[in-house]
Amino acid sequence: MSQNRNVSPDDPSKLDKRQRFLPNNRYFTICIYAVTVILLGALIIRVVMTPFAVTNGIKRVLNVLMPFLMGVLIAMIMNPIINRFCFLMEKYLKIKKKKVCRILASILAYVLVLGLILICIIFIVPQVFSSITELVNSLPKMYRLTTDFFNNLQQHFPNTDMSDIQKAVNDALPNLISTIRNFASDIVPAIYTASVSIVQWVLNAIVALIVSIYILGDKKGLKKLIKVILYSFVPENYINGSIQVLRECNNIFTNFMVSKALDSLIIGCLCFILMTIFDLDYAVLISIVVGITNMIPYFGPFIGAIPGFLILLIVNPWKSLGFLVMILILQQFDGLYLGPKLMGSSVGMKPLWIIISITLGGKIAGVLGMFLSVPIGAILVYLFNLLIDRVLSKKNIDRDKI
Repeated sequence: MSQNRNVSPDDPSKLDKRQRFLPNNRYFTICIYAVTVILLGALIIRVVMTPFAVTNGIKRVLNVLMPFLMGVLIAMIMNPIINRFCFLMEKYLKIKKKKVCRILASILAYVLVLGLILICIIFIVPQVFSSITELVNSLPKMYRLTTDFFNNLQQHFPNTDMSDIQKAVNDALPNLISTIRNFASDIVPAIYTASVSIVQWVLNAIVALIVSIYILGDKKGLKKLIKVILYSFVPENYINGSIQVLRECNNIFTNFMVSKALDSLIIGCLCFILMTIFDLDYAVLISIVVGITNMIPYFGPFIGAIPGFLILLIVNPWKSLGFLVMILILQQFDGLYLGPKLMGSSVGMKPLWIIISITLGGKIAGVLGMFLSVPIGAILVYLFNLLIDRVLSKKNIDRDKI
């Protein structure tokens, strides 16, 4: 007791260890887990109780970050194109300096892509508007042709009662024409509204383009930054595995987007060529719709065929049937030959999960969300499968034997 009374309070090294705070890694880990569980629980409760507020909040965040996200997306799509150009320049032009080769390949890739976009704006967009205007102006004529068609059927088949079919068509056509007219009349205010915010869209596009150029120009620096972050927060034993997982996620996303975009471009061009050969109306407008919607796996071809079928049904019912046969053959060619050749394999998702991904993506980010939801869903499926394999391996269970 006498020794304790003589210890100076200013000398902490001589104090009893029970009087000092000693960090405990075990309790610290438990606290981290507890805080994480509480935060996740609060987030789940928030999503369940106020789903629309959460969705609106996500939309607002995405609107703010949209130029930067678009820049990342452009960079991910352009990167394999630039790599391909680099390979061709090194092989045929014998350019040995990789830095010079990559700069030239980047310039060539951006000029080519921007040139294609400019060509589409100059030549294709006016034809699309011309087709829409022509379609709206010819609605009365289409109505008369459809009515005459059923009258001729009644004359050729007098023993067949066509009254019910004709009555149903006569009741449906005015509503359909009225709907198309309303849609067409709404195009002008929509164009006006879009023109008011055209400056914002242009600025966003410029920012996205600049962001993509900086990302591709500082590719090595970004890779090093990612490695620094991994070495800072991930245990050393998991570094190589984490890098491999990130690399695979990047490959899944970029391979899908580039391959599917090329596949959709080819399908759109083939659709235009076939419609021109068979003298089908509104070839440019319908082919663009078919090509764009083809970006959605499994269900995109059916979604794209519906507008074309309805338009041709009003113009000429026989041509609409021919269009359906043509689309069916074209999509069989895409699904059985072209798609596997370009993409190598499917996205690794069942149709049910694709429907769920497309629905959620459309709710959160509209049309862009529908296009991006499938590759993002494929990445989530890949990560989930890795987690399942890891858990099963710890339990010494073979997944294939379950």
